[in-house]
Amino acid sequence: MNSISAPDPRRTQLRRLKAIALLMLLAMLAGFVISHLNGERGIWAWVSAFCEAAAVGALADWFAVVALFRRPLGLPIPHTAIIPHSKDRIADSLAVFVRDQFLEPKALLARLQVFDPASRLGSWLADPARARMLADMARGWALQALDFLDEAAVRRSIQGFVIQQLRQWNAAATAGELLGLLTADNRHQRVLDEGLTRVSEWLDRPAVKERASELIVRYIQREWPKLASTVNWVKPIDEIGDSLAERLAHAILGELQQILAEPEHPLRRDYETWLADYIGRLREDPALAAQIEQIKQRVIDHPAVQDYVQGLWARIHAALRADLSSEDSALAGHLRRSLSGVGEALQNDPSLREALNQHLMDGAERLTSRLREGVTTHIAQTVKGWDERHLVEQLELSVGRDLQFIRFNGTLVGGLIGLALHALTVWLHW
Repeated sequence: MNSISAPDPRRTQLRRLKAIALLMLLAMLAGFVISHLNGERGIWAWVSAFCEAAAVGALADWFAVVALFRRPLGLPIPHTAIIPHSKDRIADSLAVFVRDQFLEPKALLARLQVFDPASRLGSWLADPARARMLADMARGWALQALDFLDEAAVRRSIQGFVIQQLRQWNAAATAGELLGLLTADNRHQRVLDEGLTRVSEWLDRPAVKERASELIVRYIQREWPKLASTVNWVKPIDEIGDSLAERLAHAILGELQQILAEPEHPLRRDYETWLADYIGRLREDPALAAQIEQIKQRVIDHPAVQDYVQGLWARIHAALRADLSSEDSALAGHLRRSLSGVGEALQNDPSLREALNQHLMDGAERLTSRLREGVTTHIAQTVKGWDERHLVEQLELSVGRDLQFIRFNGTLVGGLIGLALHALTVWLHW
């Protein structure tokens, strides 16, 4: 069942005041008729003068009030129904008034300058409670935004973007640049030193030597079984394997130590030459670049890579939701600290406040200049587009109450003027 809207109290009040004004007019007309019937002598002459002038005043003010909104009694009297006939002119005048009184750039900028927005913003943000409130609000908005996102569409977009960027990526040139950075300041030699040191440490481990001995013994037994039987008769082949593994490890370690100790070792020069040549080929050799490009494309097209890229959004979404759902959100905490830092900086740095205020003033000036004409046109077109009957009704409901008091005053003032004129007439006849 549809609910019935409550009547507008302004309409009820306007009807009541109109009825009172009409009753006052009827009372004045009745007094005028009664005074004439009694011969207009004595007190009746004064009553007649008052009622006659009051009735004229009431009728004149009624005509004036009605003429603002409609034609009195529906008669085509010139210069009546002023508001409906002047709607376009009123719209233009109202728009110009708003523009000149409320959107004057100089007045707005003067008020903005006195307001000192940068200082107020700094004081506001420096309050930890307000910074936390803003951060929590942003956290809530971010969670809502995550819920609004179409996960399937986002996944497709991320996958398309990442795959497109990977396909456009020049892997050979990037590898050349990275290796070029690696060779700057002999960094590649330090990398080689680190690698040789790790190999030396690995070879010096007992487990590695034992494994090497096992491999030597197994190789001898497989490749030279007769020799292995003969050697084993003289000396256990395991001892020979251990001895060979130990000697091999010492030989390799000695060579590695020599390489590490000699900056101009031939292996280092060969390494230097090979690396420089390979970097040059990465940058300039189309055949090598094509090979790397083929490898890159095969990697991109691999199902595991495609699945990984497609699942990026799911992992990002889960991580964001987990963080934003927490009261101790890292993102919200970072935002809160950033806001507090901005507030403290604005409070402590006059030059920063001055710069921000200047930017705001410049922006406000440009915005006001752009909006002035737009707002003026919008107001004028909006008022011109209103229905005349609706416009009249709304204006009458807004100001009709005061206009009815004009009718009351016209009735009383007219009556008093009538008394004054009658008194003047009596005085002149004495």
